[in-house]
Amino acid sequence: MSLALPAVATPLTIGPHTVQPPVVLAPMAGITNAPFRTLCREFSGGKGLFVSEMITTRALVERNEKTMQLVRFGPSETPRSIQLYGVDPATVGKAARMIAEEDLADHIDLNFGCPVPKVTRKGGGSALPYKRNLLRAILREAVTGADGLPVTMKMRKGIDEDHLTALDAGRIAVEEGISAIALHGRTAAQHYGGTADWESIARLKEHVPEIPVLGNGDIWSAEDAVRMMRETGCDGVVVGRGCLGRPWIFGDLVALFEGTAAPAAPSLREVSAVMLRHATLLGEWLGDEARGVIDFRKHVAWYLKGFSVGSEMRKRLAITSSLAELAEGLAALDLDQPWPSAAEGPRGRTSGKNRVALPDGWLNDPWDCATLTEDAESDTSGG
Repeated sequence: MSLALPAVATPLTIGPHTVQPPVVLAPMAGITNAPFRTLCREFSGGKGLFVSEMITTRALVERNEKTMQLVRFGPSETPRSIQLYGVDPATVGKAARMIAEEDLADHIDLNFGCPVPKVTRKGGGSALPYKRNLLRAILREAVTGADGLPVTMKMRKGIDEDHLTALDAGRIAVEEGISAIALHGRTAAQHYGGTADWESIARLKEHVPEIPVLGNGDIWSAEDAVRMMRETGCDGVVVGRGCLGRPWIFGDLVALFEGTAAPAAPSLREVSAVMLRHATLLGEWLGDEARGVIDFRKHVAWYLKGFSVGSEMRKRLAITSSLAELAEGLAALDLDQPWPSAAEGPRGRTSGKNRVALPDGWLNDPWDCATLTEDAESDTSGG
């Protein structure tokens, strides 16, 4: 039975923007920079929404040089989408106002999904929605500062199964004018382990029918995305780890949602060509070929997952420092290998149950409007 039903391909509306098909690239630190977004957009034919890696609000307001580079978009990127991470309502409001007044983006997303201990122990990321009034204050300042730009948010189910926050956070989001919500069907305690709870996405959609709800978690293929939408009733999907080392998944998604023929799975020869292009784009973006290739190293294992390459060659490719060296190593592979079944499925970080690091007394009062210190902001993202 075909998964490509017209009902599944209903456009996603975020403020004035129509996203068709309803597919969003999840913000990932050090991954979803301009070069990677370019690759994903090329494979999708420009269809979908491609969000920047996370931008720390304090760094943006202070015009940190590295941060200002991260908020620069290519001429073909539209709508331009920035994800912000912040813990102080006033600073978040200033960052949103700066984006609106200086025309830095067309859409703002807020990160409340990061489960990393150095973030949650300060009360940030996926810990923050537990403090309902603090969350409300941040959302209110962001929407006010954005001055008409649509503001969305990405979050998790909660801190753990005993401290679930998604439904309360969703209702607060609606009341404060948030345009859409993305829910990762895991708790902070799960990090990226276990199986995403898609039923939690369905419950959130029922709870906040006023605005679009996007599902996130365990979308490893285009078929997974359609299945999530059918099972949960969500309005769109957010693809994170499923696109690591396979930016062409967005082409697969477009084909399936539009009911056209799916692109053939790439051979190793085609994958190697994408790898070289990715590294080249990084070098051009950074203004230094060697820096681009070095930054690309973390992608090597994701691109080559499942292919017969050999441990020594994998190590060699992961320490290259020039395009010529990378091209030479790739040319030495058996490039006629077809796409392997072992390349399917989970990729990226995984972990099981974890104790969530939290500030002292954080769970005592869910309504306390906590005041967090400046060092609660971090360059780590995810969700």
